[in-house]
Amino acid sequence: INSYYYLAGGFGGGLGGGFGGGLAGGFGGGFAGGFGAGGDILLSGNEKVTMQNLNDRLAAYLDKVRRLEEENAELEHHIREWYRKQAPSVSKDYTSYYQTIEQLQNQIISATVDNNKLLLDIDNSKMTADDFRMKYENELVIRQTVEADINGLRNLLDDLTLVRSSLESELESLKDELIALKRNHEEEMRQLQSQTGGDVSVEVNAAPGEDLTKILNDLRNEYEQIIEKNRREVEQWYEVKVRSKAQNCSGREGAGQTSSHQLTELRREMQNLEIELQAQLSTKNSLENSLAETESRYGCLLQQIQGQINAVEEELANIRCEMESQNQEYKMLLGIKTRLEQEIAQYRALLASQGAFQGGGKSSHSYSTSYSHSQCGDMTGKTTLCKDLFISGLHLPQRLQCICQKKVLYFWLGKIPRCSSTGVREPH
Repeated sequence: INSYYYLAGGFGGGLGGGFGGGLAGGFGGGFAGGFGAGGDILLSGNEKVTMQNLNDRLAAYLDKVRRLEEENAELEHHIREWYRKQAPSVSKDYTSYYQTIEQLQNQIISATVDNNKLLLDIDNSKMTADDFRMKYENELVIRQTVEADINGLRNLLDDLTLVRSSLESELESLKDELIALKRNHEEEMRQLQSQTGGDVSVEVNAAPGEDLTKILNDLRNEYEQIIEKNRREVEQWYEVKVRSKAQNCSGREGAGQTSSHQLTELRREMQNLEIELQAQLSTKNSLENSLAETESRYGCLLQQIQGQINAVEEELANIRCEMESQNQEYKMLLGIKTRLEQEIAQYRALLASQGAFQGGGKSSHSYSTSYSHSQCGDMTGKTTLCKDLFISGLHLPQRLQCICQKKVLYFWLGKIPRCSSTGVREPH
């Protein structure tokens, strides 16, 4: 314990103790005052200041090392936690659930197929109903048109019936007139016959008279010719009228039938075109629905992929930030390591310069011992400070014991913990 205190006091006062008191005599008093004789015997004033500065910087470095070890431990803990979270956990056996899910998915697929079939049947039924409705409407229009044509033909038939009745009445009147003329002719013939019916024998000495019978026969023949002529003319006129009316009726009927036939053909063609148009429209609607469904499905997939990409980019950015921070810490620690190596080299140079005094260790041992005892009161604060510094987390007393056993001070200085390139503290 005294050796620890004296060594602590030596580092607190600028390595005032050392090997001047004689390493052969132990480190009990040699470290306390070997080089601590005011600097007049072994060390000059500048070397004392340099040693004190180096000791102060070593104390600060040890404090930094302790703090960095704590930070490294915390960082290692965070890294282990991160790897533990990122590592794949032991998965449970979800085989039965997968089978159930597969069965349910198959049921869903079959139900979806049945639903699509029903929807297709419903659409086909709707299209068939629409086709029949259109056919019914077209047939209804054709029926109404035919009924209108029939009504028009009925009016024409009524007109023709009136004309026929008028012609028949005219014919009857002509027949009555013919009968009346025949009756009058017969009466006149009877009167003439009755007048010439008696036998009169008159002898007249006169010129021979005209033959009245011949005259009457001539008149009768003339009247008969006139009557026959009139009858033929009336019959011809009637036949011409009837023929012209019949031709007009047949022409109108033929034109009406032709127009009706053309109209029927045009309506059938229009009906077929409308049916084809409805089929094309239904096909267009189904294709538009399929396109919209496909666009929505691929839009959802793109959103999911974009979300995964954003998550991966965010994780990559975090990893880059961590790498940059670790790189900065590594550079900072590398600079500290370089400076400490320079300081350690200075320590080693100073220790090597004092190697010549090891031969006279026994002669200077008494002086260093007495001087260390005399300076013990002045270095109490420094001893306590360095003792606390060595005991704070680095187990320095155990290291100093190893140093004292080996009697080489730079052995401890060469074993200072260093940070590796990954930012994790190397094992001791």
